[in-house]
Amino acid sequence: MADETRVYDVPEISCAHCQAAIVAEVGRVVAAARVDVDLDAKRVTVTGPGLDDAALRGAIEDAGFDVGS
Repeated sequence: MADETRVYDVPEISCAHCQAAIVAEVGRVVAAARVDVDLDAKRVTVTGPGLDDAALRGAIEDAGFDVGS
């Protein structure tokens, strides 16, 4: 299965703690995913096989952050 990429705007992220929380939660949903958190752009990019948009949004929300549209 080919890798997919999903990009999410997360306006509330601002620090390394935010980054670590998101990476940990997304990693629980898709262990094989690569998660890049851009604190300046306030954007989370997830790359991996078979990504489930709803599950990824839920993981970011479980980390304590609202996902923009």
